[in-house]
Amino acid sequence: MTKTATKEVSENGAGKVNSCRNFPSTIHKPAAQQLFICPEVSLKWGCAIIFILASACYVNSVNGSFVFDDTEAIVNNEDAKGKTPLNEIFFNDFWGTSLNHKSSHKSYRPLTILSFRLNYIFNGLDPRPFHLTNVLLHSICCTLSLVIFSTLLGETRPRLAFITAILFSVHPVHTEAVSGIVGRADLLCGIFYFLSIYWYAKHLDGGSLTSFATSMASCAIAMFCKEQGITVLGVVAVYDVTRSVTGTFNFGNVMKRRDILQRFFLIAVVGVALLYVRLSVMGSSGAPAFQRVDNPASFADSPTTRALSYNYVYSIHALLLLWPHWLCFDWSMGCIPLIGDGRHQQVMDPRNLGSLFFWIVMFSAIFKALFSPSQRQRKYLTLGLALMAVPFLPATNIFFRVGFVVAERVLFMPVAGYCLVLVYGAEKLNAFLFPFGHSKLWILRGCLLAVVVTFALKSFRRNMDWQDEGRLFLSGLAVCPLNAKVHYNIGKNAADRGLRDVAIDRYEKALELNPDYDQAMNNLANLLKDLGRLQSAEDWLVKAISVRPDFAAAWMNLGIVQALLRKHKEARVSYLTALSHRRKYPDCYYNLGNLYLELGQFREAEEAFRNATLLQPTHVLAWTNLIVMLDNTGQSQRSESTALEALAILPNEANLHFSLAGILGKRSQFKASELHFLSAIRLNPHSPIYHTNLGVLYHRWKKFQLAEQSYQRALSLDPQWKSATENLKLLQKAKQNQF
Repeated sequence: MTKTATKEVSENGAGKVNSCRNFPSTIHKPAAQQLFICPEVSLKWGCAIIFILASACYVNSVNGSFVFDDTEAIVNNEDAKGKTPLNEIFFNDFWGTSLNHKSSHKSYRPLTILSFRLNYIFNGLDPRPFHLTNVLLHSICCTLSLVIFSTLLGETRPRLAFITAILFSVHPVHTEAVSGIVGRADLLCGIFYFLSIYWYAKHLDGGSLTSFATSMASCAIAMFCKEQGITVLGVVAVYDVTRSVTGTFNFGNVMKRRDILQRFFLIAVVGVALLYVRLSVMGSSGAPAFQRVDNPASFADSPTTRALSYNYVYSIHALLLLWPHWLCFDWSMGCIPLIGDGRHQQVMDPRNLGSLFFWIVMFSAIFKALFSPSQRQRKYLTLGLALMAVPFLPATNIFFRVGFVVAERVLFMPVAGYCLVLVYGAEKLNAFLFPFGHSKLWILRGCLLAVVVTFALKSFRRNMDWQDEGRLFLSGLAVCPLNAKVHYNIGKNAADRGLRDVAIDRYEKALELNPDYDQAMNNLANLLKDLGRLQSAEDWLVKAISVRPDFAAAWMNLGIVQALLRKHKEARVSYLTALSHRRKYPDCYYNLGNLYLELGQFREAEEAFRNATLLQPTHVLAWTNLIVMLDNTGQSQRSESTALEALAILPNEANLHFSLAGILGKRSQFKASELHFLSAIRLNPHSPIYHTNLGVLYHRWKKFQLAEQSYQRALSLDPQWKSATENLKLLQKAKQNQF
């Protein structure tokens, strides 16, 4: 038996609803609800169930590592690791680059970066707390979704809201946002997106300016978590109309309502103010500089090609909501080929049918939302379509170029609208089947249950792909085999694991699909260099810089290869060109120092090494080469002081202790030298050269027994260690002669 809200009569005789739920309500005419797959639940228990369900779907993501964009946004981001002043996160983009820099992507999410920073402060670069935080945030967001759906649908529809929240919680398109740590931007944005709607509804219920201000503040916080958050202003405006206008939705009815116009004016003021702040922090460097491979359609010369390709991409996003089977970490490059350049190719491309079907469905839904004789149907469809379309607007390429083709993360909020429309459609089907008996209703219930279970299992399974880069990149091949970036990432992962042949094969495949893929050229050249194929490496690097003349890393790597080919003059030009494109480039200064060192230009080498350590004080190789160079050029005192300077910054760096021990040993300061040799061995006990040189120190110090022990320890680590073998023979011969 269905529970209904009880009524009590007030003193003036008017009926009022007595409800224990503390959220805004919209009262609808009661209707029969022999509904679906679950009984009516209280808000309290519903929230608990949703929280547990959302957590259960993603609990296996907690053991994941840093994958894909996580590396740049967190591991290599000084802002996220607290290595920069706190205020800098408000002037840098999501990746730690200054918003004024020409290479900045202009993604401004300082509050998300602040959350990463807090994770790092408490747990360092342990990925598990980062993932656990994401799971908790997703569970909170899904719990809030139940409150919001209950608010939008009204208190007489608690089961509709509950089923909608269940579908929202288990939808597989969320896996990228939850299992990928950088998806936290969407999770935080989603939480404050829902809070903004909630407080706006409270404002409509009671007219409280505090509620309105809280709603707008939540919008601002959502926007500073992810730019998409500002679109909640459009959603609450639509909600205002559906709540306040009881007749047919049209412009005239809205214009007659002064209270609505006043609220719209305030919403517009807030929106303009937020946009002004956003554009102000972006600086004078203009729009983000994306490459053609990031979003090929936006670079197409033909307006028709752009329009048709964009519309096909919209239909792909809609398909991911309806049937989230094809999930991929990256949809750029050739994953979705452009809809032809020729007029005949454009018109006859069968993918246009998908776009056409998408718009037929959308316009039919919009027509129903505007002109349906049922106020409930108009309201539900309008809210569902608003939640689907408005948050998606920034991804449409209509207002500005975006840096992706398809992105599952941008569907995080549109899923809410999709689920709302889906469940409302199921309710209508339920009402249609009810007269035909319970057997038909059980079919509907079974279908809904199957959808929920399938979505939950798909989410759980997809989380496994996001646990490490190897699985994630390989999973992309099944969806986007024509995407050069998928092959590039498989190659990069293989190279990191020492699988050079696999890496070369994947890089070559990426270049076959995209002959102008400069990053693939650069990485392939590095592998060829390591294999001694220097001329092939140089050829690829020359091609890379011809494709992208400001590719600083390729210029530096070209310099390294040219130095190995004894083309010293050309190598110097390449290094200096790299530094002209990236002034703060410590690795390039280090390699330039090595070139000067090889040429015997010690003053220039010292200057280059110093620049490297100034830009990156933890650059161990630059410190080590500088110390050794000063020692070898007879500047023992400066070498010692430089070593002590480096150890003040890197006290646990074994190589620096080893270098200082050698300097002190040459000056017969045996005790001090022994101390640093032992420190180096304590930090790296498996280095045979450390034990051998300690043995030499003891040998010179005439502590022959200790010297013999050190040589033998070195040989136990590497039986082929030549210097230890020779020194041990000399020691044993000296002991025999002494005897």
